[in-house]
Amino acid sequence: MDNLRFILVVTIGLIIWELDKYWEIEYGPHAITAVQQQADQFDEDSVDKFADLSGVSGGDLDADVVTDGRGLIDDERDLSPADKERQKVVVTTDVLRLEIDSSGTIVVLDMLDYPVKKDEPDIPLKLFEQRKQNWFIAQSGLRARTGEAPNHHSTYQFDRDTYELQAGEEALRVPFKWTNGEGVEVVKAFVLRRGDYRILLEQEVRNNSSTAWVGGQYEQLQRSEAHSGDDSTFIRTYTGGVIYSEEGKYEKIDFDDMRDGDLSRDVVGGWTAMIQHYFLAAWIPPNEKNHFYTISLPENRFVIGSYSAPVRVNPGSSHIFESVLYAGPKIQSIMEQTAEGLDLTVDYGVLTFLGKPIFWLLENFQGYVINWGYAIMMVTLVIKGIFFPLSASSYRSMAKMRKLQPKLQAVKERYEDDKPRFNQEMMAMYKKEKVNPLGGCLPILVQIPVFISLYWVLMETVELRHAPFAFWIQDLSVKDPYYVLPLLMGFSMWIQQRLNPTPVDPVQAKIMKMFPIIFTVFFLFFPAGLVLYWVCNNTLAITQQSYITRKIERGEE
Repeated sequence: MDNLRFILVVTIGLIIWELDKYWEIEYGPHAITAVQQQADQFDEDSVDKFADLSGVSGGDLDADVVTDGRGLIDDERDLSPADKERQKVVVTTDVLRLEIDSSGTIVVLDMLDYPVKKDEPDIPLKLFEQRKQNWFIAQSGLRARTGEAPNHHSTYQFDRDTYELQAGEEALRVPFKWTNGEGVEVVKAFVLRRGDYRILLEQEVRNNSSTAWVGGQYEQLQRSEAHSGDDSTFIRTYTGGVIYSEEGKYEKIDFDDMRDGDLSRDVVGGWTAMIQHYFLAAWIPPNEKNHFYTISLPENRFVIGSYSAPVRVNPGSSHIFESVLYAGPKIQSIMEQTAEGLDLTVDYGVLTFLGKPIFWLLENFQGYVINWGYAIMMVTLVIKGIFFPLSASSYRSMAKMRKLQPKLQAVKERYEDDKPRFNQEMMAMYKKEKVNPLGGCLPILVQIPVFISLYWVLMETVELRHAPFAFWIQDLSVKDPYYVLPLLMGFSMWIQQRLNPTPVDPVQAKIMKMFPIIFTVFFLFFPAGLVLYWVCNNTLAITQQSYITRKIERGEE
């Protein structure tokens, strides 16, 4: 029993140590450029297209037309410094601030409701930016099979260099125009709505030439491997690419995978994304046949994107290609409405089936108490209640073991030089006293998946970012600034340890005494929300175990 308990505690410690390597600290500060803000009108037809994003149509496909792969999408100009010098259009809504250059590439995206630091609310977090070590942009364009088409290196014309969503307006439409001088005109427009992190992209081909135009659209995300907030002292969450399709479902495509080769495939519907802790950008093409691809570029930059099947636009006609860019926080309720599977970017791993209901419970409690810290405490109480019978069984077993400690110690001293005989006598005593040596371990093992699921829920929930609790805890997503909660957690572990039977082996006993100190050191750097859970869980466990132990010692059970 002592060996089993010792192995169990070491196992839990190793699990926490492994989890500890995946936490990611918050993003460093960046400068924000002040811009002139002006009013703009919007196109009512464009606004209506947000109503059903899954119904976006790519037009009639020409089965006889075959595309030839990546083509111009990944040429060396992707790294050209000249692109950074392009003229830019600044677009501001109530939640986003964008800079779109004259190629129609989104080169800066600030999230106005998400500051880099809580004590600097006027400096928004930059999801997109063009810095050597922090490169993340959203590109798009057209690929012509016959005729010409603008790509993300072409130059568009635009009428204004600032757009701002005014009070009473629901959306902005930001148009760019391109023409080849021979009758083919393209109007590329970005449509942004109030309170929305979805950006509708329209690329309208107007064919006023004498020959048919055949081509399709593409959209891609390009980012550097290193990016703001990617480096961490302790834990790291996943940063990299994701592809979702009906066939393959949710697939992580990390930078090493992209470096090893092109992971292209043909799919129907789906989406591609680059994700990081709390935030993501995802291109969602029409729900039809698309070709998904990945590209590795020099200077540790990577591309993930898709292009559509070609469409024939006859002389005198036009066609509008549409896709949606989601660029913002990982808010599950919004992502569920945006595209199938997009909410899976809030990654609970193999324990998603447990993480989802735990998050649902946490979110509903928060809706009542309006405080994520209190919601965590209430979830802890519910989980503890669910496992009450298992915990009670474990505590009864440990209390009986604790009661047998003097007898076990006497047997150990008697057979100190005969370990096989000692084990035999010990098992006989367990049988006589009706004590199950596994009774204290198995109930705890059953609960470990739930503990790990709750851990990932607290790690992945963007709503906890900068969320205050009480007193000195003003951000549940970062460590306790004064380390009070980790110290309370260590103290609660020490109390629990005193309620458990002391290992007969003196070496194990000494090591066990070190665990509260070791775990306290681990938890010094854990997010306050997670430590709050452990403090509450340990407090409830101490209450329950103390009650059961006293009953066992009085002979009431």
